Amino acid sequence: MSGADGWTRRATIGAGAALILASRARASTAPKVRTPSGNFVGTSEGQVSAFRGIRYGRAERFQAPLPVPMPGQHRPAQEFGPVSPQSGPYGPQSEDCLFLNVWTAEADTRANKPVMVYIHGGAYSNGSVTDPLNDGQALAARGDCVVVTINHRLNAFGYLYLTRLDPRFPDSGNAGQLDLILALKWVRDNIAAFGGDPSRVMVFGQSGGGAKIATMMGMPAAAGLFHRAATMSGQQVTVSGPLNATARTRAYLAKLGVTETNLSLLLTLSATKLVEALDTTDPVMEGGVYFGPVLDMTWLTRHPFWPDANPLGNGIPMILGNTHDETRGFIGPDSAKVSGLDWANLAARMAPELKIDILPEWVVAAYRARYPAWSPLDVFYDATTAGRSWRGQVIEAEARATSDSPAWVYQVDFASRTDPRRGAFHTMDIPLVFGTLDAAGSQTGIGADAHSVSKAMQDSFVAFARTGDPHHAGVPLWPRYDRTTRATMIFDANSHLEADPRRWQRELFARVPYIQPGS
Repeated sequence: MSGADGWTRRATIGAGAALILASRARASTAPKVRTPSGNFVGTSEGQVSAFRGIRYGRAERFQAPLPVPMPGQHRPAQEFGPVSPQSGPYGPQSEDCLFLNVWTAEADTRANKPVMVYIHGGAYSNGSVTDPLNDGQALAARGDCVVVTINHRLNAFGYLYLTRLDPRFPDSGNAGQLDLILALKWVRDNIAAFGGDPSRVMVFGQSGGGAKIATMMGMPAAAGLFHRAATMSGQQVTVSGPLNATARTRAYLAKLGVTETNLSLLLTLSATKLVEALDTTDPVMEGGVYFGPVLDMTWLTRHPFWPDANPLGNGIPMILGNTHDETRGFIGPDSAKVSGLDWANLAARMAPELKIDILPEWVVAAYRARYPAWSPLDVFYDATTAGRSWRGQVIEAEARATSDSPAWVYQVDFASRTDPRRGAFHTMDIPLVFGTLDAAGSQTGIGADAHSVSKAMQDSFVAFARTGDPHHAGVPLWPRYDRTTRATMIFDANSHLEADPRRWQRELFARVPYIQPGS
């Protein structure tokens, strides 16, 4: 008997059988990898095999994570796993968020390619590697590296410091860091099956991701898990002190209505409630409550780059980079903070954005004398970048040079092609390194100039992953950073080397101490 659309029951059954057979055919051709931790079925994307949503651990709330080995089990790895609960736009969200992703052009144990492991930004409170800008397909498609990206617990879930209030939570202040360390252990134990060399693991991260890497370089638990490091606009000179971290915890608990003598309620509140309370006013500095790694004297026993470069990480070759106009990313050209900016209000507007205790009127006067043709907006962005964002990188590079540790420094001058007002703003280097020039959120454009600087950066990062030195034939000789020449690679449409760029700004702000925001 025929249906209204002309399909017969037999035809329907036949179509269903065909769909099943087609599905089985796709499954049989899907890339498969057998590892000590489980067998994974991914997806083919041109010459690249992608394995998304691989579980590397589980964790109870505010506790250290634990591995979840699944030897012999077959697991689908075709969709991203959930991301950490947060106020940002990424989803789906879940506390069960310890998943990583792998892209490889040659899933063969004999390939022995260097491994590039990316840690996302968003400070310590937001962000996800599911963002299209940091998709690993294009970078892995080059064929000369295996790309891994990691999600982990953020904000209160990863960094709420409860240890001084309740001994049941000894790892709470650094749980997010411990997630990353567990993920790197998974890479060490399993990446060979994807064609990666576990003895050549490079971690790289932008903004908060770079800060997480700088922190891990001083964590004994991370020793030996990575062999090169690159920080992109992300520094961690000092971490949060335990007293400041406890003050933040108390403010957060008060917002939640939880007494510090009965923290059991924290374990029953919904993740939504914990996220809603993230707008707690920080008792130490302006803005929302800060969450980040804590000097807990267990997992972190000294600051990453104070009073010097932590000796634990000095043997690891390191790239340190920033963009020329960092704060044009934090404070957009349409922000109320720069609306109506003029010489009369510049000092007052600039003062809170410098994040250091320096006389803003004196800074404005110095800039006007040095750069008389600049506008108030030019001074605002240059001073806040040099005094706030770039300053930490200078300190870290100097510390590495002083300890004779291998370090290379870069600066991205390649400016937005879609909104020139933003210049080379914070996050500009993400699509250049990943090759995601046409992804949502990229402002690089897809012209020959964008491809040129992207290739130069990719080649440098891959060379660094392979050998521990970022030099390659496509750029001028890139020497190690020292305090005499301060050699800096300028990545632009025509990349070139400069000695001590922005020397005047460096010397200007070196007059006052720098305190890492959140410390």
